[in-house]
Amino acid sequence: MSQEKVTVIAHIEVKPGAEEAFLQSGQIVVAATRAESACLNYDLHQSADDPTQFVFYENWTSLAGLDQHAKSDHIQTFRASIADLIAKPVEIKIWKMVTEPAG
Repeated sequence: MSQEKVTVIAHIEVKPGAEEAFLQSGQIVVAATRAESACLNYDLHQSADDPTQFVFYENWTSLAGLDQHAKSDHIQTFRASIADLIAKPVEIKIWKMVTEPAG
């Protein structure tokens, strides 16, 4: 598997009224995921215009690390906990950086 860093952007739409329950589960999974050795950052965002829209923005040291995350107990628990909250299938895309980081 590739050892190059990868970025994940996951779009999640929850049912109206499910925002707080999703945020509670989201905070738990963020804390657990940030402790993973391959995790560079794992951030949850909520739309300023539509409170049912959320985005996870993640950076990983490698695709192998991301694969380990996907199999982790805490991500499996998170997926089960939000199954009845989401309005449509989660959209997950993996990205690679094509410019050098600033700095």
